[in-house]
Amino acid sequence: MTAVRVLIVDDHDGFRAAATALLTTPTFEVVGSVADGESVVAAVHSLAPDVVLVDVQLPGIDGVEVAEILHRLPHAPAVILISSRDDAADDERIRQAPVLGFVAKRDLDVSALEVLLP
Repeated sequence: MTAVRVLIVDDHDGFRAAATALLTTPTFEVVGSVADGESVVAAVHSLAPDVVLVDVQLPGIDGVEVAEILHRLPHAPAVILISSRDDAADDERIRQAPVLGFVAKRDLDVSALEVLLP
């Protein structure tokens, strides 16, 4: 079985490092991480992730906008939104975004992602 290739997008270095450590398993391969929405498209083209984990609250282009941009790409990766705000899942923009789903950062683990993957 091939590992799911993951790109992490979050503006906090500590979270990117923790998520990378948490998701580096036989199931997932973290292929890279970026700190802002402006860097995502270039990273997707160079790293070819299957899934992009995107923080909702990014400086500049926010996570929902990133999801919309990625959705329009040919061979678009799947997007999962994350946030430290548990109530972010109730936001209408997040519910309408072209994403597989939402995971609160405190709930992020392999099983939380596996549930969302097709």
